[in-house]
Amino acid sequence: MPPLKIYVAATRQNDGKTVMALGLVLALQKRFARVGYIKPVGQQYIEVDGAKIDKDAVLVHEVTGVASKLQDMSPVAVPRGFTESYLDEPHRDDLVRRITECYARASEGTDITVIEGTGHAGVGSVFDMSNADVASLLDAPVLIVSSGGIGRPIDEISLNKSVFEQKNVTIAGVVVNKIQPEKYDKINKYVRKGLERQSLRTWGVIPFNEVLSHPTVEQLASDLKAEVLSGASHLKVPVRRFVIGAMRAHEALDWFDRDALLITPGNREELILAALSMRAAGRDHGVAGIVLTCGMEPHPSVLALIRDTDLPVILVQQDTFDTASRMHDLIVKIRASDTAKIRETQRLVEDFLDIDGLIGWLKEHAARE
Repeated sequence: MPPLKIYVAATRQNDGKTVMALGLVLALQKRFARVGYIKPVGQQYIEVDGAKIDKDAVLVHEVTGVASKLQDMSPVAVPRGFTESYLDEPHRDDLVRRITECYARASEGTDITVIEGTGHAGVGSVFDMSNADVASLLDAPVLIVSSGGIGRPIDEISLNKSVFEQKNVTIAGVVVNKIQPEKYDKINKYVRKGLERQSLRTWGVIPFNEVLSHPTVEQLASDLKAEVLSGASHLKVPVRRFVIGAMRAHEALDWFDRDALLITPGNREELILAALSMRAAGRDHGVAGIVLTCGMEPHPSVLALIRDTDLPVILVQQDTFDTASRMHDLIVKIRASDTAKIRETQRLVEDFLDIDGLIGWLKEHAARE
């Protein structure tokens, strides 16, 4: 029997595809001697040794220790201007060659390879490498990840199913993610019924998990390119909501709690001192951290007090409104240092995904091919 493979796709951005791919690799490593991973087309990349490598490939490599080279795990990274350049001079054959050669190396000697897509079935169509194109090129059955309730995910899964089937791609089944716990039993029952009517197997229905859905101060500092003024050893604290420093200090006290992040210019020293005082008093309403905006540091005496605490305080150049807007729009990504999130990812996949059933299906599928 040839090595197994599974292509993980999603119905839209932020459905939990990367969480699923990472959790799946970790779960499969408990069941197979060697597991491979590749993200053929990536849109968010970093440079590693001069090569553009997708961030998700870097994450999986660091967390799971898969044996492949990073360059083979991320053959095509799409930089700014790539689409326009491609439309001026299409070069699909070159993309096909890079993807197939890297896949051959990334999957060599493996028992099973997880292939992570990028977005919904049609993403990448503009340069002839949509998810459906890549899954067809690699002859890999697709696991579709969606999120939400009953109607919307089924509608979106149906649409994506049609695009994959146009490219003769086999659908392995579906995972429905981020279900509110109070609605879990109802949605678990009816989403399976609805998908079964479309001849789709549901391999898992996964509840919403707050740990995976909220950023840490460290993530925000990294994404905003902030300077850390204090609390460097406490940056992994999660942030569940933001408090904008547009009120008087005594009014802000009602909004402070240990899950809140205060966003304020550095010259609002009365707000900063109020937050520091509550922290020093050990009050439960002390904030998780402070973001000082507009590139303003507070008075030197206040700055000295800040640096004497363990409260995470970061400094950004953007104004308060722009900072709050950018934080709101950030898509929370797992990072290799997020040990709590990685543990939750492993637990959710092991507890709510029928991994052994999926492996059995993949073996039967490979035997028929």
